[in-house]
Amino acid sequence: MKMDDAYEGSLSKSVAPAAPPLPGPATSYHQKGLVMNGLPLRGYSCVSTAAKDLWERLFDSGYKADVTIYTDYNGIIYAHANVLGMASPVMKGMLNQSKGHGRWRSLSIHGVPQDAVRVFIRFLYSSCSEKADMEDYVLHLLVLSHVFVVPQLKRECERQLEHGLLSTENVVDIFQLALLCDAPRLSLVCHRMILKNFKVVSDSEGWKAMMQSHPVLEKELVESVLDEDHKQKERIRKLKERKIYLQLYEAMEALVHICRDGCKTIGPHDKDFKEDQAPCNYTACKGLELLVRHFAGCRLRIPGKCSHCKRMWQLLELHSRLCDDSDVCRVPLCR
Repeated sequence: MKMDDAYEGSLSKSVAPAAPPLPGPATSYHQKGLVMNGLPLRGYSCVSTAAKDLWERLFDSGYKADVTIYTDYNGIIYAHANVLGMASPVMKGMLNQSKGHGRWRSLSIHGVPQDAVRVFIRFLYSSCSEKADMEDYVLHLLVLSHVFVVPQLKRECERQLEHGLLSTENVVDIFQLALLCDAPRLSLVCHRMILKNFKVVSDSEGWKAMMQSHPVLEKELVESVLDEDHKQKERIRKLKERKIYLQLYEAMEALVHICRDGCKTIGPHDKDFKEDQAPCNYTACKGLELLVRHFAGCRLRIPGKCSHCKRMWQLLELHSRLCDDSDVCRVPLCR
């Protein structure tokens, strides 16, 4: 045997090495279809809980921090410029223009509670927030996410407000805030709640404050309520018209059925009625049969004298206007 043949034979008999084991639970490998923070994950994520905890510890400890954030009441929060700049383009620009001592740079965030600022900065590190913090500072976080352009946090605030934190007491305030923060979906949800619960909302403290601070917005909301009420009445009117139209259509069908085929005990004079006659499929036949019997025996058949006969005259006239084949039609007075 040649050496080349022996070498090829040994290759054909060799077994491929086993594949390495899949990552275990410690890696926390997220696949498609899973959800994080109420939002579906796109693709795959190798970020584990330990990694998120590591980012939060980095923020809590302030290890090698190089940014000082000043808040109301002389509050100070330490952070890292690289993290803030990557999470928020607005902060990146502010840090580039900031002057500090040595490696330290400073930012100022005023007008919101210090704890709200801390929750906001923590989110920039880990993209996570506690439920209790969201319930306490959701409005402040919505404003901060809008001002510093953090779309992930902004969407989360909108979701939390839409699914539980929105009420008739705070809907007016949140509606105004949604308009200022360019949150169209949230403003639409608030607007619908105001229209649906206008009587209760108009008695709230938020509505009274809006009347003083934003009378133009209050006027627009009242006009939208009136417009919605008008549309509702118009929908009801059209539904009633459609119902009447369907009733008249069924009455026309039943009238032709009675005069042409006969129904149970009433019909044309040459109709031979049978005791085992099949049941009628026209729901309007029962009432129309009583009306026809009354019309046949009423002594006040002059239009306007008897209300029942007036209805019968109207049905006959309507049928004559709609009938396309009056020459062979068996409905009385059709021609």
